[in-house]
Amino acid sequence: MGDIVSTHLDEGRRRIITAHTRKVMTEFGRVYRQQYAVALFNSVRFEIEGGGNTQTQLLHRKDPLQDKSIFSGDLFQYLDENKKWRNRFIYVANSYNIGFYDSRLAFERGLHPRGVINCAGYKVLTSMDEYLDLLSSCLPDLKAKQETSPFLKYASSFLLILWHPYARHHYFTVRTEKEQTKWLAVFQDCIRHANNGLSEENKVLTPAFTNSLRLYRQAKGHYGTWDMMCGDPAQILANLVMEILYPELRTQIGPRLKGKLQQRQRNWMLISDAVYRQVLNQTRTQHEALVQACEVERPRLDATLRTNMDQIISSKEHVTGRMRALVLPHAEQVLKSNVQPYIPSILEALMEPVGQGFSEVREVLFGELVEISKNTVNDGSKETLGKQMEKVSMLAFHPVKMHSCYEKMEQLSLEGLQQRFDVSSPSVFVQRAQILMREQMDNGVYTFEQLLYQNMEEQSGEEIIKTIQRCQDRVLKKFDYDSSTVRKKFFREGLLQIIIPYMLKQLHPVCASELPKYKDFIFEDFSRFILVENVFEEVVLQSVTKDIMMAVNEAATQRRHNLYRDSIVLTNSDPNLHLLEENPIDWASHYGRGGEEEGADRIRRRRQVVSMIVPEGMAPMPYGSCLEVPGVEEIPEENEMQSAEDLQDEDIFDNDLRNQPIISVMPKSLEEPGSPDSVQQIRQLIKPVLEVVLPSERDADPVLTNGMLPLEEGEEIEAITSEEDMMPKDSAIARAIQELDNAVQDEECNVDSDTELPQASAESSPRHYDDSGFQSPTNENTEEVDHRPVARDLKDEPEPVGPELVRVMLKDEDEDEEVSEDDSEEAEGELTEDFESNI
Repeated sequence: MGDIVSTHLDEGRRRIITAHTRKVMTEFGRVYRQQYAVALFNSVRFEIEGGGNTQTQLLHRKDPLQDKSIFSGDLFQYLDENKKWRNRFIYVANSYNIGFYDSRLAFERGLHPRGVINCAGYKVLTSMDEYLDLLSSCLPDLKAKQETSPFLKYASSFLLILWHPYARHHYFTVRTEKEQTKWLAVFQDCIRHANNGLSEENKVLTPAFTNSLRLYRQAKGHYGTWDMMCGDPAQILANLVMEILYPELRTQIGPRLKGKLQQRQRNWMLISDAVYRQVLNQTRTQHEALVQACEVERPRLDATLRTNMDQIISSKEHVTGRMRALVLPHAEQVLKSNVQPYIPSILEALMEPVGQGFSEVREVLFGELVEISKNTVNDGSKETLGKQMEKVSMLAFHPVKMHSCYEKMEQLSLEGLQQRFDVSSPSVFVQRAQILMREQMDNGVYTFEQLLYQNMEEQSGEEIIKTIQRCQDRVLKKFDYDSSTVRKKFFREGLLQIIIPYMLKQLHPVCASELPKYKDFIFEDFSRFILVENVFEEVVLQSVTKDIMMAVNEAATQRRHNLYRDSIVLTNSDPNLHLLEENPIDWASHYGRGGEEEGADRIRRRRQVVSMIVPEGMAPMPYGSCLEVPGVEEIPEENEMQSAEDLQDEDIFDNDLRNQPIISVMPKSLEEPGSPDSVQQIRQLIKPVLEVVLPSERDADPVLTNGMLPLEEGEEIEAITSEEDMMPKDSAIARAIQELDNAVQDEECNVDSDTELPQASAESSPRHYDDSGFQSPTNENTEEVDHRPVARDLKDEPEPVGPELVRVMLKDEDEDEEVSEDDSEEAEGELTEDFESNI
């Protein structure tokens, strides 16, 4: 593969790519320096004059994902280098970057990942046909023989493909449709976050960059929305360069590719990825240098602005007034004939899916709060409430629980309007609305946390339940007001994004020849802060703003949209509540139970938003390291999997067996396969070794009752251990074991020692993660079961062990040991009661 890239991307062609990138960055840098001064002027003016948005009702959490991760698990990844599928451990950090490791052990040891995927610009696919259609669009009109063999030889049809128009593609597969659905939600969340745009907190750099990019593309004749404006500035600029460079390279290199059609397409994607990485490295370096040069000049510009702000504002208003006389007649004509008739239909297309999405957010939030109330009624303890709140606190960032909200926006269709208004696709509006839904959900949950914590310190029992109900009603009311405000803002911005580019495209050819003369009305000292192009856009914006505001306000009066008038929204209605915004709550530490180790373990598990469970009917993946995927015939069918009845409820294991040892005397050959992390373990998988426990010499009639199966061919006995060696030295515990056998025999409990008991579920591992959501079945920490002596378990564990974890075995013991009659009867009664409770 590397030869293909080096063959078609020789040193000469790489120099051409570098020169093209430098040319684009030079032109963009010229526009950026101008827009940087304008953005700084607007920022300082806003700071001096004041103003702002309406006070929100809900609280806002500044850093909700601090010290948290999104998800981790195992799946199979296809490697282009050797055309093999390998098991990988996937870790999604709070940055939403996807890192993949050879194994979970490599991640826990702090090793560097094999690779990291930044999902900006990607699209996740689950169908090979859909992927091949996109791949065919890369190299169209190729006359090559179609391959009869499949593109990928995969052992499972449940695929997950990360597709990018320029960068490398990534192929994953899982074993079940349920896993595929869950991983799909996680990948979509990563893409949604990466495509969210630049941070709005920076009032200078972000407007300067977005305005520069828009003006640069408009100068090239590209108006309207742009799908590839996603990622950080360097990635956006790389997409800008590739937008022009990609067709040229495809024309030059495409005809020279050899092989069948699909092989040509794959080779082309490798070449495209190499070009994209080269361009990205150059745009990142040059953009950082550009920003640094502007930041060095910022103090001088800031001093000039603050000294002459009044004069600059007056000069700009004078130029705006003169330009309005030129632009408004043409703008009104275009507005009346080509824009106003379509505003209601555009607004209706946006409002229906957005309204359904926010209604679903409210329903999900309400359902979770009701669930908290139910659990509190059943238990009534603050510990249970704290555990519930610990899970609900990250509800907004749980991809699966939020999926029902997000899928409402997928129904958005602008068919019939896209071509007229030069809208590339509705994905820009879909992802923006989904981000707003997530923000509103997190604001609602965070506000509920603060209200509840503020009022529950001195309460218990029924008082807590009443407090939860009051907080719930209060939060839902605030959510209704805030969601109305957010939706109306989204509608206004959406209409502007659709209409303004169209208006500029229609008016710019008419007014372009007249614009240069307005530079004469601007003082030379203020020419860096007042640009004619920006004034022209502001005039066009003002011409259409009135119609957009009227359309949105009229829609707010319709009851079916569930919108409130702005006058109804109370500003700063709850000042005491807003004082709590800087107080994040750690529910685990405030209302947790158990010792320090248990608390630390729970905190560690809580920090992963999406925790781990085993899907019903599936056994854990028997590969914990970077091993090759088995063939199709080796993948177990559903009827061969571990039954759903063997998988116990996770919360029961967390509460009852967190500190209990897992006692098992089943042969290792019957245990679930673990991860062979050492040479010895690999040898044991290939050639099983069994350990046999023989009765002591005191036994008159030794009988093998340990449940061992006959040795099969290839097995050998590694060690022979006498029962005396395993007998604990504590005589009191020894007597207790003897009394257990005597009590069982006296009660005539006929238990067949060779009867197979259900195998312990992988979820019973003490290190198993608590779950508030989902996880791939490959996420289990498959470990060797600790075969500890029964005597030590009885000493350390006062509670009985469940029958699903213990195999009861009977042995004929001599009864010559001296035991007092009182002690014997007392022990017999207690142990018999425990045994019967387990049965």
